Amino acid sequence: MTPFGRRMRELRAARGVTLQQMAAALDVSPAYLSALEHGRRGRPSRTRVHQVCQFFNVVWDEADELQRLARMSHPRVTVDTSGLSPEATEFANELAQRIRKLSRDKVKALLEELKDN
Repeated sequence: MTPFGRRMRELRAARGVTLQQMAAALDVSPAYLSALEHGRRGRPSRTRVHQVCQFFNVVWDEADELQRLARMSHPRVTVDTSGLSPEATEFANELAQRIRKLSRDKVKALLEELKDN
């Protein structure tokens, strides 16, 4: 599940909206929304995020947060380390190889460390 997908699911649950209802309102298939929530689709476009914001009547800070989450929700990330230090390249490769084996707590700790810098 992506950060955007998790938030969209939380909004649907809080408002008692089914995938079918939301899909009909956005003129997309329920399968598309499910794939978006579960990270089987690429990050949503700005237009799609705007539609989701309108559907849930989300404005200002919460809309900005949904846009930020959408930017951080591409399930297949590419890291370009050209021009960076050998350590940066090694770090990116180690992370790519080991991320599936990291505990949720370890991932959270690493994410917080990155956000703090």
